[in-house]
Amino acid sequence: MATVSQSTNTAPPPMEVSRPAPARLLRLPEVIARVGLKRSAIYQRMSEGKFPKCRSLGPKCSVWVEAEIESWIQSVAAGSASPPQA
Repeated sequence: MATVSQSTNTAPPPMEVSRPAPARLLRLPEVIARVGLKRSAIYQRMSEGKFPKCRSLGPKCSVWVEAEIESWIQSVAAGSASPPQA
């Protein structure tokens, strides 16, 4: 009697493709809460080129890209003279 060996599938599980996190958009109240600046200071710095620019989603809807805000926070925390602009 011949012994039949059953092969088990021991292949490693398929690798998950690492995808970047989707870009998140922040409204003004959340930007204010994250950076600790008032509305007027944010818009003043935007006009001076010292803060990330907002995007308009409509006549009364402005948003900021979360990654740009986080990058600005990191540059301020690191003491960079000119925060990066995206």
